[in-house]
Amino acid sequence: MLTDNHGRKINYLRLAVTDRCNLRCSYCMPEEGINWLDRKELMSYEEMLVTCSLLVKMGIEKIRITGGEPFVRKDMMPFLEQLSQLQGLKELTLTTNGVLTAPLIPELKRLGIRSINLSLDTLDRNRFFAISFRDEFDAVLETIDTALQHGIELKTNTVVMDGKNTMDIIPMVNLTKDLPISVRFIEEMPFNGGEAHYKHWEWNHVKILNTIKEAYPGIEKIQDAAYSTAYNYHIPGHKGNVGIIAAYTRSFCGTCNRLRITPEGILKTCLYDNGVLNMKQLMRDGLSAEEIEQQLLNKIKSRAANGHEAERNRLNNPVHESMSTIGG
Repeated sequence: MLTDNHGRKINYLRLAVTDRCNLRCSYCMPEEGINWLDRKELMSYEEMLVTCSLLVKMGIEKIRITGGEPFVRKDMMPFLEQLSQLQGLKELTLTTNGVLTAPLIPELKRLGIRSINLSLDTLDRNRFFAISFRDEFDAVLETIDTALQHGIELKTNTVVMDGKNTMDIIPMVNLTKDLPISVRFIEEMPFNGGEAHYKHWEWNHVKILNTIKEAYPGIEKIQDAAYSTAYNYHIPGHKGNVGIIAAYTRSFCGTCNRLRITPEGILKTCLYDNGVLNMKQLMRDGLSAEEIEQQLLNKIKSRAANGHEAERNRLNNPVHESMSTIGG
């Protein structure tokens, strides 16, 4: 078992395979865009497999592939095939925006991927374009339909943004009436240019829940799964569930079981830290698996207690990076 210095079990890795995306969502990417990483700056597939294999041997049981958008990286499916064969890995899943995903669903299921998280911030075609700056609404809906047809567990992630999509909260909740999906709402986070954007931030998890309760006063709290980042609810008579993730409030840090690796190979033991170890460089410098494992253990054993401490430890380097460079 892999545990940190606070006694928390670490068994989950979020691996970002690219910083590139085929959408331009405002909460993830600044208006001026970002400078994409050169290919040589990315971890190679071989380096990612070596890293994942080592972490699985150390105790990681679940790996989630993220981006950017994972499927804009060439040869992603062969990589997932190899990853799915790692001895000791119990669960492989992914987060996608759904634009390129529908045709891949049968193969993803064959590889043992039983669950997909789908980014979807609105059910209104015009607002979808206003948020993402791309006309890909139909492709995303096709991914939802195809995933459900193939029996894949589906969770949708909606970032709640004041003045942009708060009117979509109830329409999104309504999806759970007839569809067996988990509709999740996420507090917007300051990963897009710093705290200035949040001077009037008010849509926390409490306000989101109260908004849902106005339409569905009978909504019931249900038990959260171990290590869940979401507060989960059920509306009697509905097939699906509702979740609210307090990503900015950071009220779930006490049970955090995850590590993150960015497309550049930077290990983050907390979403809010500035990166603690360059896995890619350690491998390119020729360190042995044993040496890399020891450095990993040292960082895991000096992990921040929560996101607030991790953010304070950044010193003169405040949060400002794009989510697409971190791995959602």
